[in-house]
Amino acid sequence: MTTAGAERIDCAVIGAGVVGLAVARALALAGREVLVLESGAAIGGGVSSRNSEVIHAGMYYPAGSLKARLCVRGNRLLRDFAADHGVSFSMCGKLIVATDDAERGKLADILAKGQANGVSGLSAIPAAQAREMEPHLSCTAALFSADTGIIDVHGLMLALQGVVEAHGGMVALHAPVLGGKAQDDGVLLKVGGAEPMTLLAKNVVVAAGLHSCPVARSLGLANVPRDYLCKGNYFTLTGKMPFSRLVYPVPVAAGLGVHYTLDMAGRGRFGPDVEWVDAEDYAVDPRRGDQFYAAIRRYWPGLADGALEPGYAGIRPKISGPTENAADFAVHGPAQHGGAGGVALYGIESPGLTSSLALAEMVKEMVA
Repeated sequence: MTTAGAERIDCAVIGAGVVGLAVARALALAGREVLVLESGAAIGGGVSSRNSEVIHAGMYYPAGSLKARLCVRGNRLLRDFAADHGVSFSMCGKLIVATDDAERGKLADILAKGQANGVSGLSAIPAAQAREMEPHLSCTAALFSADTGIIDVHGLMLALQGVVEAHGGMVALHAPVLGGKAQDDGVLLKVGGAEPMTLLAKNVVVAAGLHSCPVARSLGLANVPRDYLCKGNYFTLTGKMPFSRLVYPVPVAAGLGVHYTLDMAGRGRFGPDVEWVDAEDYAVDPRRGDQFYAAIRRYWPGLADGALEPGYAGIRPKISGPTENAADFAVHGPAQHGGAGGVALYGIESPGLTSSLALAEMVKEMVA
C-alpha cells in the first residue's frame, strides 16, 4: 500500500458499537475531525446489541484493574449522559444471592472487592430482608447493589451518534477495514464496501469488538493478544415476571452466572451461560435450557417446567481462554503495538457497556 491518492483525515474510529461511538463522541467534543468506519449495515450490530443491557456498579473486578476503575467511573458518566440526552434507563437495583454456606463466603469476597473499588450503594443484607424485597426468592444471604440498573442500549448509541454528527463527525456504514499499515505520519487504511477508498489517518482507534484483534493484525500492529469467542445464551420467561429487581447468583467460570435481568419494557430473561465456540454463531440451542432450569431453581424454586423459551445469544470478545484467569481490558497505544498514531482496545467484554464513556476519556487522552 502507498500513500499516493490516499485521503488524509485526522481520526478514524474502527467500529460503531457503543465503545466506538463513545470514543468518537469524546474526540469530536475535543474538536477532532472524526470518521467512524463500521463494516455492518447499522450501528451496534455486534456485541452492543447482544447483551444484558445492565449498568454495572463494579464489585466483581480486582482492585486497581481497568475494569474496576472504568466501571465505577463509567457508571456515573453513563447515568448522567442518559439523563441529559433522554436515553431510557432505570436504576432498579440488583440482588446477588447465596444459596448455601460456600456461596456466603463468596458474597463476602464480592463485598470486599466492591469496597476496595469504591463502589457506592453496595451492602450485605440478611436472607429475610432479601425475601421481603423479592418474595419468590430463595437464598441464605445476599448483597444489594442500589447503583445497578438497566439501559436502552440502542437509544444510547443513537444519542452518541447524534453528538458525533452534531460536532462534525461522520459514521460510515458498509465500510469494512480490509487492512493497512502504520506510516511515519499516520496509519494507511484500505476500506472496502460499495465505494472502496484508501485513507491516511493521523490517528486510528480500533474499537471493533469481536474483530478488534483480527483488525489490529491486518494493520500490522505488534503485541496483539490472542482472542477467544465465548458465547452466552439467553432464555426468555413466559408468564408473570417473578422479580422486580435484577437477581444474580455468585459468579461462576467465565461469566457472572445465569442471572435474571429485565428489559426496559419489564420483560424478564435469564442468562447468559458460558459456551466456548470457534466461530460466530448466534443460534440458541433449546437443549441448553435443561441446564438453565437447574441453575435458576437454586434461587427461584418456583420456576415451572416449560416456562423458558430460547431467546438470543451474544458472544464475549475474550482475550483469556477457558483455563485462564479472566483478563483485564487491554488498551494499547504506540508503546505497546509499535505503530504511530494508534490506539487499540482488546477484550472489551462486560463491563464494557458501563465503562464505555470512561474508556472514551482514556482513549481521548492517549490520542491527544
